[in-house]
Amino acid sequence: MTAPLTPAQAARRILADVARQPPLRMPLDDALGFVLAEAVVSPLDIPPWTNSAMDGYAARAEDIQGATPESPRRLRVVEVLPAGTFPTRPLGSGECARIFTGAPLPGGADSVIRQEDTDLGAETVAVHRDRDAGVNIRRAGEDIRKGSVPLPAGTALGSAQLGVLASLAVAHPLVYRRPRVAILGGGDEIVDVDQPEEIISGRKIASSNTHTLMALVRLAGGEPVNLGIARDTPASVREHLARAADCDLLVTSAGISVGEHDYLRGALAELGGELRFWKLAMRPGAPVGFGVLRGVPWIGLPGNPVSTMVTFELFVRPAIRKMVGHELPFRRTVEVRLAEPIKLGPKLQHFLRAVVTPAPRGHPERSEGSLFEARLTGPQGSGILTSMISANALLIIPEGQHETPKGAVARALLLDDPYHVAEPPF
Repeated sequence: MTAPLTPAQAARRILADVARQPPLRMPLDDALGFVLAEAVVSPLDIPPWTNSAMDGYAARAEDIQGATPESPRRLRVVEVLPAGTFPTRPLGSGECARIFTGAPLPGGADSVIRQEDTDLGAETVAVHRDRDAGVNIRRAGEDIRKGSVPLPAGTALGSAQLGVLASLAVAHPLVYRRPRVAILGGGDEIVDVDQPEEIISGRKIASSNTHTLMALVRLAGGEPVNLGIARDTPASVREHLARAADCDLLVTSAGISVGEHDYLRGALAELGGELRFWKLAMRPGAPVGFGVLRGVPWIGLPGNPVSTMVTFELFVRPAIRKMVGHELPFRRTVEVRLAEPIKLGPKLQHFLRAVVTPAPRGHPERSEGSLFEARLTGPQGSGILTSMISANALLIIPEGQHETPKGAVARALLLDDPYHVAEPPF
């Protein structure tokens, strides 16, 4: 019998079989959160001309050297330059131009004297200080040079990136399309929230996984497609699976174990699906499957709510990130010291819900190089969904490590960390 894959092996297998989505152009203001599919080469310098960084007077540094309140330097004002106007001529000796923030500097000027250091003269101006000699200017191309690549392919578009695209006149950036991610729940005991009387009475269980997965898919960059809840019959499972034909990724919750009513694997085979692996050496979430159904990658997650969220984080989220164009699909791990001892049973790799906080200042753990400490959220049962509310990390305990003492060093996957890495760090 083949040994179960490790979580890292499974993650690599999944990413090897999912592909980036095709690119498309979209309006700039709709592109927030998308990933560039091509490098953006600047067609101009930014700023396009040397301009004033403040309101004041454009002048030559040599003309204001030595200016003091007692011995001001007097300059002749030859023109006024609001933002949006261009100078008509260069400055000569003893000349200046009244200038406002963003206006181009006239030729010969290398300084902008802040207006507070002058008498605000209109025809001639007295400069009382020389501290602004050679400063308060923004040189052409100091932000972006023409021909440079400020935004390479693979850049995630946030607010600053959209601003850069706008400054380069890119109205329709080329981005990777978001994948349509089909989500299927299953079980005769499950109903959706549109049947509250069944849930509140205790006759049925709410399909919390469906709504959890819908949110997780959106946060990862995909577009969720709710396939509904399949009943515990082969026909119902097949019918619901067929609805994923026009999607880019299929994610199922439950139905993949070895129970008499777990029909998912059989239905996949009957529909022409190929099972690549099933079951991993981890807890929570051992019954994880992966395969392909008529060209659509399929990731089967366990049904317990915590197991669903943990395995989504480790396997589905990186897959979606690759599909939308991210080159770094996995969250990184950080070193932590345990604030409490941990005892575990099965010889599996464990991913424990934890709260990671900065080690207090002056704490010996900080002096020993670990900036974070970790403690568990409480009981680690895979049905305790509320534990994921307080958890901000998954504490990783290696396979076979049954006892980990307080103060031991471990690795933690931070669930709110914006930094990512290329390889699974678990």
